Amino acid sequence: MIIQGFDPISDPDARILILGSMPGIASLEANQYYGHPRNAFWRIMGDMFGAGPERPYAERTAILKDQGVAVWDVLKLCQREGSLDSNIKDEVPNDFMTFFEVHPGIERVVLNGGKAAKSFEKHARPVRPAIEAKAAPSTSPAYASLDYERKLLMWREALLG
Repeated sequence: MIIQGFDPISDPDARILILGSMPGIASLEANQYYGHPRNAFWRIMGDMFGAGPERPYAERTAILKDQGVAVWDVLKLCQREGSLDSNIKDEVPNDFMTFFEVHPGIERVVLNGGKAAKSFEKHARPVRPAIEAKAAPSTSPAYASLDYERKLLMWREALLG
């Protein structure tokens, strides 16, 4: 099945870009980034910026934009059955050349999981080779080898340095 990602959550003055790989089925159905109720992304954003899952989606995204945080995915399109990153095939990247032109203040990229990191290096790194990129553990409920507190600590380090 062909999967298409979302437009970015961003303002032109963003300083940090969080990149996932491609939304999963629950996110696509909800039409929201990290829409699976067990995904830790919004809980982490709540603990760090006050953009927690108890808030309406529009409010969460507005808070991130106010904090200079943009959210997007490395991939624009792909083939995938189910939601697992390991099933992604035929990757088509987003237009990072234009994104970085519109968002010149992006100084750090945080990569949500291993597939996002691998796809970033392949497709987006060549556009801005000197940009600081930090890998963070996947917030997906499929990545359960780390407890929430450890994920939060590693995300805090990746986002804030």
